[in-house]
Amino acid sequence: MKAVMIGGERSGSGKTSISVGITSILSSQNQVQTFKVGMDYIDPSYLSAASGRPCRNLDGFVMDRSQIRMIVDYATVGADVLLVEGVRGLYEGADALKDTGSSAEIAKILDIPIVLVINARSITRSAAALIKGFMLFDQKVRICGVILNNVFGRSHREKTITAIEHHCGIPVLGAIPHEEKMELEMRHLGLVPFREGREGSKFRETFTAIGNTVAKYVDIDKLLDCAGEYTPVPVENSILNSKREPDVKIGIAMDEAFNFYYADLFDVLHGCGAQCSIFSPIHDRLPDADGYIIGGGYPELFGHELEKNDFMRTSIRESAENGRPFYAECGGLIYLTDRLVLSAGWQGRERESSFEMCSVFPGVTRMPAQRVVSYVEGRACDRSPLGEGSFRGHEFHYSNVQLTAKTDFCYHLSRGVGINGVKDGALKYSALASYTHLSPVPSYSMFAQFVDACRTSAR
Repeated sequence: MKAVMIGGERSGSGKTSISVGITSILSSQNQVQTFKVGMDYIDPSYLSAASGRPCRNLDGFVMDRSQIRMIVDYATVGADVLLVEGVRGLYEGADALKDTGSSAEIAKILDIPIVLVINARSITRSAAALIKGFMLFDQKVRICGVILNNVFGRSHREKTITAIEHHCGIPVLGAIPHEEKMELEMRHLGLVPFREGREGSKFRETFTAIGNTVAKYVDIDKLLDCAGEYTPVPVENSILNSKREPDVKIGIAMDEAFNFYYADLFDVLHGCGAQCSIFSPIHDRLPDADGYIIGGGYPELFGHELEKNDFMRTSIRESAENGRPFYAECGGLIYLTDRLVLSAGWQGRERESSFEMCSVFPGVTRMPAQRVVSYVEGRACDRSPLGEGSFRGHEFHYSNVQLTAKTDFCYHLSRGVGINGVKDGALKYSALASYTHLSPVPSYSMFAQFVDACRTSAR
């Protein structure tokens, strides 16, 4: 199949909008399997919507090479085109001297070429120097073409293209003018997830406009000519496609407030023998299940709605008290505390707001707080319903969870911030809640242990 990465020279280059537009165009005549470098949730929601296939995350810090290839080979079954959206700048990663966690690392592991998106605002000939530097920095990385973004006028476009193609010897595949309709909606932690806006006419109009703009200014046929080839290796009975029949039921919170899940999670849970039952903490009653997972999201934007569903909050608290296993990440952690307090002045609030949450863990969540974006490394103790062992993950939050001094923690962190700086994974009853987001494939044994805990609780 054709394979290409859309990389950027930095964050804000426009690679997400351009990747969504390219995916939307290609999907009209092809099966396009998308991937996102890094542990982001929101960009994959857009790419999934554009392709009609679940976007998968790839991360060289959290995953090893065999896990990356397994995810790609499994996900690309039936696909015609493999498209990877990079993260941040092409060479940004977890380390200053190594490419671990970077887009460049993933491109090398998969042996696919890169189309580099450049924010060309206010530069012309300098763009050629910039691209030349990217090409020479790591000669195992293959940059096959360039897309210019934020081009102002004919002269700017022609001068920049001439300089790049002369000095770098690679084609400019498109030059997109600065247009507001190419900008996706932002807020305090980044882009608004697709799930929240999918019903709004304004969102659909933006999505369509991005595709139309990219189609107008990017030569898609030429891009495919520059793309490489990827041949997947058939994956037989792996942790992502186990044929095991389900014998345990796990409720998954999924709605406007909680929708940060990696696509691999559902394959991993199914492979462990779990049937997933989707429910909404805003709209529904808690389904009868053997255990529950509450992922991340934006509970702070739906405080009134979450508080209003007091039957759900009471049911969650009582289920936890009765020993049902719960696993909650970030937004789910917030939801399981006593209260969520939003400060006056934040997002235009005239006064402080407080919302009652589930009260599984005694304590208060306050927002805003210091913004935390970090890889996480740690070790879980044997009291965890996810089992004992080391793990790697990611955290991204703008809140501060203040739990009581008697809180038991089962994660000890060697990297990351967690709940109190060195500890994460608050534990009470059989409920575990953390700021750490775990990637399902590298953390397979932890999710398998959680499914086993749910299975045991059902007996």
